[in-house]
Amino acid sequence: MRVIAGTARRLQLVTPPGMDTRPTADKYKETLFNILQPEIAGCRFLDLFAGSGGIGIEALSRGAARACFVENGKKALQCIEQNLQHTRLADRAVVMPTDVMAALSRLEREKPYDIIFMDPPYGKDWPRRILGTLSTSRILTGDLIVIVEETLDADFSWLPETGFTEYRRKEYKTNQHVFLRREERG
Repeated sequence: MRVIAGTARRLQLVTPPGMDTRPTADKYKETLFNILQPEIAGCRFLDLFAGSGGIGIEALSRGAARACFVENGKKALQCIEQNLQHTRLADRAVVMPTDVMAALSRLEREKPYDIIFMDPPYGKDWPRRILGTLSTSRILTGDLIVIVEETLDADFSWLPETGFTEYRRKEYKTNQHVFLRREERG
């Protein structure tokens, strides 16, 4: 796994051993950031279930002002720290060694985020829980983009109850990125 573009371009990243994390394949990451590129410069990026940190690091490398990495796996946290040092992006990063729901509660006191990426364990109802929490959260900017990585057969029929709408979907061989925005009220 490597950084695709930006200031840390071509630098290799370490990933935790085993199957506890699923690093996003380079070709999928490149597609994701080709879609997001107009939104990245100067944004505040939140990487939930960060794994090795590859997605948030890609955002920083491409010009995000700040990235917050939320992860509670010990080996994954070590990889994030090592990758941030290797890419020389640690000065614009915050690592939160905690579970996602606790992090969302703590982040309420900070400046809002522009882009939230989540790659939760598949099939565990995490997107629904997180989006339900985010629907009343103050950590979101008005133009917030949320990207959920999930299996191809993941059901998003519950989405309207969270106040978010899907505006784009990119399907790959075994998974997908679902792009969401908050519904306009009024």
